[in-house]
Amino acid sequence: MTVEAIIFDKDGTLFDFQATWAAPFLAMLDELADGPLRMDAAEALGFDLQENRFRPDSLVIAGTNAEVSAHLAPVLGRGADEISETMRRIGGQATQVPVVDLVPVLTALASGRRLGLVTNDSESSARTHMREAGVLDLFAFLAGYDSGFGAKPEPGQLLGFAKATGIAVEATVMVGDSRHDLHAGRAAGMRTVGVLTGVAEEADLADLADVVLPDIGHLPGWVDGLNG
Repeated sequence: MTVEAIIFDKDGTLFDFQATWAAPFLAMLDELADGPLRMDAAEALGFDLQENRFRPDSLVIAGTNAEVSAHLAPVLGRGADEISETMRRIGGQATQVPVVDLVPVLTALASGRRLGLVTNDSESSARTHMREAGVLDLFAFLAGYDSGFGAKPEPGQLLGFAKATGIAVEATVMVGDSRHDLHAGRAAGMRTVGVLTGVAEEADLADLADVVLPDIGHLPGWVDGLNG
């Protein structure tokens, strides 16, 4: 079936995960985790303080803000709401590092197709990041973990896209950098594409993906190949 729609994850798919989020995470630790709590918080969230990198098993990679905050609250002895608000504020100021020049790639993919964005970040943050990247208007649908569709790896956001656009799941591709993304795509009945601009390696994604690509810059060629 011809590809009529493409849904993207955000962090690790459109934006380089490590390059974008390591510095904001350290800023959050500076604000919330004094002294020995800094190491405890980093360990709890799978962040290597020596390498300044998230480990592949980090909850931050695919978890929602609410999940991360709840996990960190007992470590820091702070309320989850306070942590979540700090994450939202610092994250909203983060400088996003695109994996490729997004405007021409997404413009090409949007020609004759509908694009969607589904993220375990908040919807407001996602809209801000897309607007700053100059690509918000290219998306027919955008959902965060707080948009009422649930969060990945459940397929609710993707099925919400299908309902909103009227495009069959069989004609839709889900693109992401984590197993959560690809699980959601499979559960929704969509084709799935893994990309290596997050933390996962090819072997981590291959069993859930129709194809694993280096980055979304390779996606137009793959889609064109499917379409004949």
